[in-house]
Parts: sequence; C-alpha cells; structure tokens
Amino acid sequence: MRHSVAMAGAIAHELWEHLLRADGQQDVTLATYRPSTGVERQSYLIRTVHPPRPGERDVHGNASFTGDYVLRVASAAFADGSGVAILHSHPGGRGSQGMSAPDADAERSYAHLVHEITGLPLLGMTLAGGDRRWSARRWSPTGEPTWCESVRVIDDILHISWNDALRQPPPLRETQVRTASGWGPKIQADIARLRVLVIGAGSVGLEVALRLAASGIQHVAVMDFDTVELLNLDRLIGATRLDALLRRPKADVAVRLLRQAATAAQPDIRGIDYSICEPRGHEFALDYDVIFSCVDRPWPRAVLNMTAYADLIPVIDGGLHIDPFPDGGMRNATWRSHVIRPGRPCLACIRQLDLGQVAMDREGLLDDPEYIRRAGQARAPARQNVATLSVSVVSSVLAQFVSFVAGPGGRGEPGPLQYLLTTHSLSHLRYTTQPNCYFENATAAGDQRLALTGTHRKAEEARDSRTQTSWQARMISLAATAVQALDERIERCAIRSLRSRSKDPSRLRRVAAEDGGPAGLHE
Repeated sequence: MRHSVAMAGAIAHELWEHLLRADGQQDVTLATYRPSTGVERQSYLIRTVHPPRPGERDVHGNASFTGDYVLRVASAAFADGSGVAILHSHPGGRGSQGMSAPDADAERSYAHLVHEITGLPLLGMTLAGGDRRWSARRWSPTGEPTWCESVRVIDDILHISWNDALRQPPPLRETQVRTASGWGPKIQADIARLRVLVIGAGSVGLEVALRLAASGIQHVAVMDFDTVELLNLDRLIGATRLDALLRRPKADVAVRLLRQAATAAQPDIRGIDYSICEPRGHEFALDYDVIFSCVDRPWPRAVLNMTAYADLIPVIDGGLHIDPFPDGGMRNATWRSHVIRPGRPCLACIRQLDLGQVAMDREGLLDDPEYIRRAGQARAPARQNVATLSVSVVSSVLAQFVSFVAGPGGRGEPGPLQYLLTTHSLSHLRYTTQPNCYFENATAAGDQRLALTGTHRKAEEARDSRTQTSWQARMISLAATAVQALDERIERCAIRSLRSRSKDPSRLRRVAAEDGGPAGLHE
C-alpha cells in the first residue's frame, strides 16, 4: 500500500501562515485528518487545523508542545471520526526533509496514545520553509514510521511535494525534448510522476489519454466498462472494425493505443473495466492524483463531483453540446471545461449536473423509452457527437490541465470556460457556490463520504455480453492477439536497435540545443 497526504488550498495557506514565522523560528501545530482508502493507496486528508492555545506550546528556536495539547486534539478527532497530525516547520529547509532524533522521539512518543484514542495512526508532517515543500510519515502504534510518497495541495495550481526516495523523477528522454522545453525539466519531472485517470474512453477521453501518455506521464489509466461497436468508429480514432467484431472492451483498446503513444521510459498503462459508479471502480479511482471526467451521464458525474471534494482528487471535466435544427442543419455548438476542486463551485453549482436526474439514471430510467414517454419528455437526452468538434473539447480540458499543473505565469487554472461556435467567442463563466452545497461541505470527508456508488446493471451486462461471443469470434481474437504479440516483439527489437545507435550523449545534447530544450537528458 502506498501512502499520500492531501489538503485543500485554504488549509495549506492556514498552515503556512502559522508555521512560517516572521522571526525565523520553528513552530508546531496539530490538525485532524480523515483517511481515504483506494486499492493501492491510502490517503490522509487534512481536515481541520487546531492551533495551540496559550501554554500548549513553547517556541525557543525549536518548538515543543504539551501532552494536554495532544489530548485535546485527539479528543476532538475522536468525536469527528478523524485522526491526528503533528505538523512542524524547518524554516530554512528546502526539499524533502528527514527527521532529527528529537523530532522523531517527540512524534514516536505519542503514536500509541493517539492510536488508542482515535483508532487511527498518528501522522507527522514537516514543512520546509525555503520552498514550502512538505514531507510526511505515518506512525504505527508501536512507533515505526512509514514515509508517504507525496503531499498534494489542491489550489489554483496543483502543488505536489514528492518524496524523491519513493517516487524518483523519471529520466527525460529524447522523445520528450520538445514537451519539456515548454516548461523546463523540473515541471516535466513533476508532471511525469502524476497518476492520471481518464474516465470514459470515448471520442474525448481516448484522445485525452493519448496526449497524456505522449507527454511522458508514466502512470495513465483509462476506466470504461463499455464495448467497442461499429457506431463508435467515427469517433474512436485508432479503434478498428476488428475491435468491433470481436467486441473488445474499450479499456483494452485504449491500453493498446496508449502503449504505442507512451514516451515514458517505463510506462504504466492500465485499463479498468469498471464503472466509476461501482464500489470497486471508485476504489480504483482513489489511487490517482488527477481525474479527467469524460462521461455525460448524471450518475457518474455525481460520483465524480463527490470525489473531487470528499477525497481531494481534482476532476477536470468538459463536454460538448450540439444544437441541431429539427429539419436539418446546425443551430449552434457549445463546449465547456472546468476544474472541480475545493475552492471552486461544484458541478451542480455551475449547472453542469442535474441532481434530479441522478436517481433516474441509477435506476436505468433515462434509457427507458416508455418512462420518458410517460414523464412527458419528447425524447431521450440528446447525445450528438461529432469527431471534428470533440477535439475542441479535448483541447479545452487539456489546456485546463496544463494551467492546473504547470501554472503558466503563476496564474493556475482559469475557472469554468465556455466556447460558442456560432460567434466563435470564449467566455469566463462566473459562478458562486450555492448556499448549503452538500458536495462542497463534504470536503475532506474521505471514507465517511456519502456513498453514491452501487450496483451498475448496465456495466455488469456489458461485461457479461462479452463472454457470450461465438467460437468464430474467439478464434479470430486468438489470431489477432498472436499478431499483436508479434508486432510488439518486432517493435521492441527496433527500439533496442535504435538505442544501440544513440548511445552517444552528445547526440542528445545536440538535439536539446537545436530545440532550445533542457540539458541533462537521459536516453
């Protein structure tokens, strides 16, 4: 199990204000957290800061705190179903911080007590004042630390403090020279270490995932339970008629295409044959740092909306709406994009999620023509899509992603955007949080979030239908798999041959210089 810490930008600013003193001395504070449990990652979501009261801590160059302070916060954590975090600063530090013997002894001495009161492990965190990077570890009840691989701060810009010993920056390769030259090797190293999940392998999701893999991101996954059909081929660029004939899962086709596009030295490309609405699918999603929402149904969008706040995993969402005339022709087309995260209004508040349709979608009623007729709707929800326009949505959500992770000009993501095709105009949409928004009030709820997942009959039926293929289709599938394996073997041989011809480091430096890119490249 991997370990990570996350906090909203507002919490991070509160901690910076307290821990980074004007007099340059160390300081300390306590906070509470909630766990968020995925399949391979346990996250600790900082929920509330509990500053020391008079007499509970002493600043004397270093900083110390009393047992009464720990007991007070541990009692509050128990009442909230939370754990306890001890946070202190190293004012002159830079980068990932280790622990001095006194610091380790101080945290270790409270590990058993905190666990006995809250039932959750003690979390220790250190803030380096020189560059505001965090380090974190969890303590077992017996006083053994386990270091976290990252600390994520979800603000206008996504700030991630990586533990380089656990998540080494991947080498910059010749195939990434021009990408890295756009923002420099440090940002490239940070972006390449992200774990990114794309939900929905349709015309938008598949293209987004391909661009992420081509940019050098090492860990990219695609989640989709659906099957490739002939009617998908005008939008799934790279899928074939054979994929449709063999009824291949969209997730499997996406993995094949992403592996071909990946430029990372050791790409970890995964296909997840679940719905985000299923409990297991949602558990997989909790392993990732950023999620792209490329789905248009109300139920999965509601689940993702909750995840963005309750589990502090930012969701980049976008969509395309085409408005045709009844007798033919196009009246207008609109596409939108936005980052859903603490500090921004949720999907419901920006009118991109109709909560009244979530229950109907969950029951399958939006696919029932009889229900739609009796409900007085003229037709089922429109699902027009055009490949030549869907690429505009791809561009828009990827621009949101770059703004969010690279922070061009220090500005961060811009908020909700809308583009109107008829007037060719881009608008910044101004929305505010609706009073008593449940989603935003659930920030950092973690595993105690409202459960919106459940049995997804359509996903189960799609998986079951693929097991009922004819023997002819199975034979074709075996032959196609053998051909694909041979093709991959030939490609590996070609790569080894190219590597043997490009061992000279001066060649890579020459390529970097010609492109105006960074030096220090690795093959």
